[in-house]
Amino acid sequence: MNRLRRPFQIIRADLRAYLLINALVYGAFLLGLVLALIFPDLHAARTSSFVDGDQGALVDTVIGNPWTFGATIFLVNVFATALLLIVLPSLVIPFAGLIVFVIKTIDIGIILAPVDRTSALIYIPHSLTILIEFQAYALVMFGAYLLGRSWLRPATVDATTRRQAYARGLSRLGWLWLPALALFVIGAVYEAVEIYFLVPLVLGT
Repeated sequence: MNRLRRPFQIIRADLRAYLLINALVYGAFLLGLVLALIFPDLHAARTSSFVDGDQGALVDTVIGNPWTFGATIFLVNVFATALLLIVLPSLVIPFAGLIVFVIKTIDIGIILAPVDRTSALIYIPHSLTILIEFQAYALVMFGAYLLGRSWLRPATVDATTRRQAYARGLSRLGWLWLPALALFVIGAVYEAVEIYFLVPLVLGT
């Protein structure tokens, strides 16, 4: 039970910061959508780059099997994005992962912008995927923020040295990974269901 309660205790202890991190994550995504709608050429260029790049090739490889697709989504979200872009930079430079992920999130918003009727219809089921997966990212971002704050201000975690404060901040980040991982699993399963069942239903295909 302690494992279930501890992440929520950490969130309640710094609820304002947690809400601000959420505003930052979802706000960056919405900014990307707005930029794509204002600058259609930017959306076209980023979409073309995605489709023609390694990520597009990966999607083409796994799209044929729902289980493989869902597992790939989970692995990309956890390792290639949350760990590589948010956690690892933050382990070296305080708050660095927050900056990196905000830039990444704006780019995601640009690529996923509903610029036509088809993409707008896809947003009906896909909005839940965005909500779930970005909430998982927000939890990891919040943990990276707590790590950076602890590192720079040891008194916030009742530490006497920066090394001690770093360890306590890292512990909080680890606890927040528990609900984040649960959401990454739920998001990957739902996204597979969305792609193979809900999107064809919405589009009437």
